[in-house]
Amino acid sequence: MSKSKRLMELMMTVNRMRKFTVKELAAEFGVSPRTIMRDLQELGELGVPLYSEVGPHGGYQVLKERILPPIAFSEGEAVAMFFASHALRHYQSLPFEAEASSALQKFYFYMPGDVRDRIDEMKNRVDFHAHNRQQEVEGLGILLEAAVRQRVVTIRYENKQGDSERSIQPVGIYASNGFWYCAAYCFLRRGFRLFRCDRMRSASFDKTGIKPLDLRLIHLGNWEDVGREERIEARIVAELSREGVQRCQGELSHVPFIEVREDGTGRLNQCVPESELPYFAKFFLGLGSEATVEEPPELIARIRKLLEELTAKYGTM
Repeated sequence: MSKSKRLMELMMTVNRMRKFTVKELAAEFGVSPRTIMRDLQELGELGVPLYSEVGPHGGYQVLKERILPPIAFSEGEAVAMFFASHALRHYQSLPFEAEASSALQKFYFYMPGDVRDRIDEMKNRVDFHAHNRQQEVEGLGILLEAAVRQRVVTIRYENKQGDSERSIQPVGIYASNGFWYCAAYCFLRRGFRLFRCDRMRSASFDKTGIKPLDLRLIHLGNWEDVGREERIEARIVAELSREGVQRCQGELSHVPFIEVREDGTGRLNQCVPESELPYFAKFFLGLGSEATVEEPPELIARIRKLLEELTAKYGTM
């Protein structure tokens, strides 16, 4: 095996292993311990963060902030990765904002000149638009780390009733229509809730000793189904025009269940928490004639009340 190939495979091996000894690596690669020592020194000079421990149980470790081994991309793959990261610039807040910017710069800087020219030509030809909200969101990194590591977070949350402090265990975060949302178990309400991240005035890891729940099997794809039988829900049924279908699919935080017909019109039939009916009343009022709500009666009554308030407000002008 050539030295360059051995160094490449050695870099991937040490990144994969938590801890290793020179003797183990020498046996795996079929070279002398002295050769492995020289190779490890070269990897250190290349930027691989190695840490050595002396003693009978010593060895080498790769620090937590390790450098990943090189990956060979085709030109098309590199361009696709660049624009996938480039699209994130529309979000004012990201859980890995600095890392995304750094990765984008590395992709662009190390590409051949002709590939950079191609990207420059494409920048004004393709884009991925997202709603640009002005609210900055802090704590996205904490919420994401807590979801992955099964930790409890203390938040100061703002709603219509004012600010409240509560402990939550995040399931995950996602962006929709320019807003960041956090699905989490709320220890105050003793159930799963959806929180707007821009309404979190602060977020920090819990220091009161609340024992985390085992939510390893709960994720963004199924959290709403957990404990659904304990929630009070209402079924919304509405006829939608073609534009109404597109608006519902594009603007609602979750893509609703819509039966779309061949002509593009559709019928929405979906259960939602009863507490969200005020939101849907305003949403369907904004759709105007593009939607006709048939159920539930409570939602129709709320829409009528909003219309009466608007009529009273603008009818005297």
